[in-house]
Amino acid sequence: MRFSHYLPAAIAVHRGETVRFTLVNEDPITHEFIIGTAAQQEAHEHGPNIDHNSLPGQASLGPGETRVISFTFGAPGALIFACHRPGHYAYGMRGTITIAA
Repeated sequence: MRFSHYLPAAIAVHRGETVRFTLVNEDPITHEFIIGTAAQQEAHEHGPNIDHNSLPGQASLGPGETRVISFTFGAPGALIFACHRPGHYAYGMRGTITIAA
């Protein structure tokens, strides 16, 4: 996470694969990493600002913080990872995950 963007902004995985994400917030502001469908991302965008740590596929990171989370991907398709701090999602702080069979 740098300059309110993710690098990489797109990843590809296989159904059933467990991925270990090392999340590094290089910005001087708090960010989030939330994996979900477009509908779930929309719900987060308009929901309350919460601490996402310990929720599956989610993390909140303070300035300069590093967190490691693991997530196992289910059905083939596409998911989004995003930050929903005020204005970040609209600014483009999101990426895509393509899940292959």
